[in-house]
Amino acid sequence: MRNVWIAFGLTLFAGMATVVGSAIAFTAKRTDYRFLSVATGFSAGVMLYVSFVEIFFKGVDALVERFGETGAHWINAGSFFGGMLLIGLVDSLIPAAENPHETRSEAETRPLHDSMAPKPKSQALSWSSVESPDPHKHHAHQKLLRMGLFTALVIGIHNFPEGLATFLAALNDPSLGMAIAVAIAMHNIPEGISVSVPIFYASGSRKKAFFYSALSGLAEPIGAIIAYAAIKFFLGGNTGMIPAEVMGILFGGVAGIMVYISLDELLPTSRAYGKGHDSLFGLVAGMLLMALSLLLMK
Repeated sequence: MRNVWIAFGLTLFAGMATVVGSAIAFTAKRTDYRFLSVATGFSAGVMLYVSFVEIFFKGVDALVERFGETGAHWINAGSFFGGMLLIGLVDSLIPAAENPHETRSEAETRPLHDSMAPKPKSQALSWSSVESPDPHKHHAHQKLLRMGLFTALVIGIHNFPEGLATFLAALNDPSLGMAIAVAIAMHNIPEGISVSVPIFYASGSRKKAFFYSALSGLAEPIGAIIAYAAIKFFLGGNTGMIPAEVMGILFGGVAGIMVYISLDELLPTSRAYGKGHDSLFGLVAGMLLMALSLLLMK
């Protein structure tokens, strides 16, 4: 039970990093994009290294006893690509304008902390259409409310696999979970900035933008707990313990999810934020720190 609380705490820590990003967006006069580039690249390095070197093989080890050496490798590989397919399907459901991983420009973020700054005329901010005059104020309010709820739902769905990955890794190995939680937290800081922008333009309210940014982070620990409870209830058997083969399949899927997030979201975002080799420096630093951590823990 102690490991469950540790896993939940680490998942909550990772998820609530979106609040840090949102706070930066509302208070910083200028966004340090080079720092975000290195930090996002660092996060990708940690997640790629730990996925291929640690989590992927943990999945094999958990499957060997039940399926044998050959069967374990086949099932683990299938789980890995299944995890990639799952997060890919989730991504395909998210329109680009509402995707929390879309990079936001300096012009788009400036009005968040400077009320006198002009709002950018950008096609990417489809939310701006809400600000057009509407003679029916109640109808306009309902439209804003629907948009806000839709945004919260989209972000929650997108962050759900990340929370599950952190939770399962921490449940099996708290020290490994800590490394993944830090990586996802660093990844969630720029996400918090990006989440705040479209919601601010939808509602004109900084409070609502901050609230939904926090809500997007809470989706990770809440989603992880719901998924864990469902797995334990349906697959835990009489003892309530999750069978080793189920954990093995989940580990393979988690590795696939983390690799997909790194390649599809973190690295492109890191390169968009940075200059020169900022992204690569962060990537290598993340891999190096993860490698040293794993070696020191042996």
